[in-house]
Amino acid sequence: MRRIAHLDMDAFYASVELLRYPQLKGLPVVIGGSRRAHEDMLERLRASHPERDWNSVADLRHIPVDAFERLKDYTGRGVITTATYAARQFGIGSALGLMKAAKLCPQALLLPVDFNEYRKFSHQFKSIILDIAPQMENRGVDEVYIDFTGVPGGQREGGRVLARLIQKRIFDETSLTCSVGVAPNKLLAKLASEFNKPNGISIVYEDDLQSLVWPLACRKVNGIGPKADEKLKRHGIHTVGELAAKDEQWLMDTFGKATGSWMFRAAWGLDDRPVVTSSEPVSISRETTFERDLHPVADKAELGAVFTHLCEQLAADLQRKGYRGKTIGIKLRYDDFKTATRDQTLDACIDDAKAIRQAAGQCLKRVPLERKLRLLGVRVGSLMQADEVQVAAVRSTASGNRTEIEPELF
Repeated sequence: MRRIAHLDMDAFYASVELLRYPQLKGLPVVIGGSRRAHEDMLERLRASHPERDWNSVADLRHIPVDAFERLKDYTGRGVITTATYAARQFGIGSALGLMKAAKLCPQALLLPVDFNEYRKFSHQFKSIILDIAPQMENRGVDEVYIDFTGVPGGQREGGRVLARLIQKRIFDETSLTCSVGVAPNKLLAKLASEFNKPNGISIVYEDDLQSLVWPLACRKVNGIGPKADEKLKRHGIHTVGELAAKDEQWLMDTFGKATGSWMFRAAWGLDDRPVVTSSEPVSISRETTFERDLHPVADKAELGAVFTHLCEQLAADLQRKGYRGKTIGIKLRYDDFKTATRDQTLDACIDDAKAIRQAAGQCLKRVPLERKLRLLGVRVGSLMQADEVQVAAVRSTASGNRTEIEPELF
């Protein structure tokens, strides 16, 4: 019997932060925003308590709760990356604006994002899984699919025994909890992992479709986004069961052949996708949202510095992961929330910050720059493994294609 598990770490970023700051456990905590206020807090602590090492994990646990920034005091721009379950009870969730969240839970504590720490724990929990079950599909920093089918214990109690073992090993070695759903396929496993959060295990069989899945809102199905959900509701379809009751041809006529057919299969719990143990990224990008809107002319120097820094970060990402790319793109979001993207494809793959910035600068010339900007991003696509690219040819092509460019826009 095919048994596929979806493992999702519980409030991952927030849980990692609570390992560093255990004094915040049980309190509403939000992750997001700028590091500035947090660094200011540490500076005040260094001045008032110079005897402590405020860079050490041991002393960070002694920071008084009242010293942390409160959401009500936040005045910058930004969105929530994640929140503790105590904060979620107030209606706070990922991607919600920090200023809006402050109205819902002003007493929530605010911590900055620390991706280096999250990547460290991500690598750790995935290594634990691979030590037990070698067929694992990486789905991001905090979730994976695992093929339990042929793993010892993977069939016992529908997969519960193996799920419990993985849960325990992850907790024993990281002090972090996770939720696991085990089902006949990836679609049902992902749904199941949400049934019993946090720190839960849910087992779903094919016979459970009508009782466990059909009562769910259509939006719960991974792949049905807000626009499709709204269209379904306009046709009186609110639950997965109501979706399953529709004729497949009607769904294909209404939503398109591919999407309609997929919706029909998803509603009936049909999914034959394999667990993919390795995959190549389509593109790698870096972007930032500004604390205040920046004007391409009045804030040219600041924008230029940010633009250069993004290209340097992107180049470092490419080199660390062993990729080069030939499609360079930019993304702008204006103060009216409209977004513009442009890209160009070079003759050769690159991973050099200066070359990326030059190509991205050419893309900038093709977008309107009259309005203020709230977001700036740079992307490299058409990726190839660096060892597949002839280094000498890349250098030769890059230098041969270099041309004098007009004064930079910023």
